[in-house]
Amino acid sequence: MSIDTVRRALEARSPARLSRPLPHRSSVAIVLRPVEAGLEALFIQRAERVDDPWSGQVAFPGGRAEPGESSVGTAIRETAEEVGLDLSTAADLLGGLDEIQAVGRRLALELSIQPWVFALHGPIGPLRCSDEVASAHWLRLSELFDPARQRPFLYEHEGATIRLPSVHAGALVIWGLTYRMLQSLAEVVDGGAAGAP
Repeated sequence: MSIDTVRRALEARSPARLSRPLPHRSSVAIVLRPVEAGLEALFIQRAERVDDPWSGQVAFPGGRAEPGESSVGTAIRETAEEVGLDLSTAADLLGGLDEIQAVGRRLALELSIQPWVFALHGPIGPLRCSDEVASAHWLRLSELFDPARQRPFLYEHEGATIRLPSVHAGALVIWGLTYRMLQSLAEVVDGGAAGAP
């Protein structure tokens, strides 16, 4: 998989929108960089916070839109705030994935999430995590897309144990909304590769 493969797959389709607009909007950035064995994507582990429905989870950089802000602008601003990476100068926008409705603690929220995919131009300096971010990680997509890394995540909710799909990368577990977006990227790229001449 290469940046060009991802770019072509995203250019060949338009991101689907939710059937109804939701009152609150958010965006995330799926930041890719080429390495010898393919591509890596940037993930963050959110800091533990009582008021955060996704506290401590592995995620893509992103957050809620400010009034009048474009969806891409939200992804760029939030990435700069969370990890100190300015995508407006350090990366190319490759395209968007399908918009999804946010879910927090098993409840559908009146919040949409638009993932945007970016490719870094070249090497960058160290990332600087804000107090909202416990750590940042570059993970290889070929490993995340490996079926051998897929296993159930046991989620405890209101006294019940729920088995959810997830992918494991060392000590990190990607599940929930981030897992859905990662799978969406895999499906788009696989579809684009299947349709390539």
